[in-house]
Amino acid sequence: MMNSFNSTKSTPTSLHSLPLFSNIPQLNLPNHKSIKPQQKQKQKHNSLKINAIDKSQHFDHEAQISKRYVQPSKLKIAIIGFGNFGQFLAKAFIRHGHTVLAHSRTDYSTLATTLGATFFLDPHDLCENHPDIILLSTSITSTKQVLLSLPLQRLKRNTLFVDVLSVKEFPKNLFINFLPPHFDILCTHPMFGPQSGKESWRDLGFVFDKVRIHNEASRVECFLDIFKKEGCRMVEMSCAEHDRYAAGSQFVTHTMGRVLEKLDLQMTPINTRGYESLIDLVSNTGSDSFELYYGLFMYNERAMEEMQRLGEAFEELKMELFGHLHELNRKWVFSDRSGREKPYYSRLKRSGGAALPAAPSLFGGNGDALPAPASSQAQAPKESVGSWVN
Repeated sequence: MMNSFNSTKSTPTSLHSLPLFSNIPQLNLPNHKSIKPQQKQKQKHNSLKINAIDKSQHFDHEAQISKRYVQPSKLKIAIIGFGNFGQFLAKAFIRHGHTVLAHSRTDYSTLATTLGATFFLDPHDLCENHPDIILLSTSITSTKQVLLSLPLQRLKRNTLFVDVLSVKEFPKNLFINFLPPHFDILCTHPMFGPQSGKESWRDLGFVFDKVRIHNEASRVECFLDIFKKEGCRMVEMSCAEHDRYAAGSQFVTHTMGRVLEKLDLQMTPINTRGYESLIDLVSNTGSDSFELYYGLFMYNERAMEEMQRLGEAFEELKMELFGHLHELNRKWVFSDRSGREKPYYSRLKRSGGAALPAAPSLFGGNGDALPAPASSQAQAPKESVGSWVN
């Protein structure tokens, strides 16, 4: 019996072939003998994956993650320089639903809270809030100092820098020279301010130049859309082209306004519309600081050329005016009271004028008007310069 059992070749019996285990679902387990050591190691590696919430990330992890999703329609805008113009822009940004952060040398905490913005005295605290946009609303002369004081290392790598200065080549060169290459740059100039844009921005000019934009075009368009929705006249042009136009328009306007301000123009009962326009010009340009006017002159290389042209135009106008006055003086000296040329003047002209004396000036050496000719003194009282002109 034992020999018979030993001589019979035994075959393995599956548990699922037995009636007791027939209802248990069969698991397809791999044969451990058929798995190579490398495959075992790979399976073991893939079977374990740990996700830690506090796992350390790369320094630009937040910027990389943000690219996987659609950019939000609401921006976090940090305004550096929260003076009159910064507050003026903040009201519009908040009105369109954007988050506004602010920083300035002066503590505007209470005012910022009233407007719906968050104010930071320390620029480090502001930058740690990772704004989408840094908007410089400083004076032209302090822009470089303010830019260099910002802790750029605390910002996201794809932060957009925007300026709103009245000159454009200057901030463009600053941004390119001092900002890391991964920051975006948008140079803008709202052609209005708190006075001219007090009621509405409709049809007011907004100039912009997309100097350096990487992969965040939607963010730039979202920012520009604020001004589009306000009705601004959007003008895209290079910074160099802007400064060429601005020197001949904005700088000349401010110069003429400040010249008229020196004249201390006063309202009169017989104002013309043109005169009232000059009064308005003085009021508009006088409301801006002299620092702004100095910045327009100092940081636009074409401003000096326009200043020289203004001086030459004024001298040319004086020469033209005094030239007519000189001709009037000659007629008075060499004509009788009926307006006919005196006989000796006609003879001198026919002889070539060799003996013709120089026409006397209307004014003597001490500035007094010259007396009338002796032949007319007994007939009429001394005439004034105004009567000659009339």
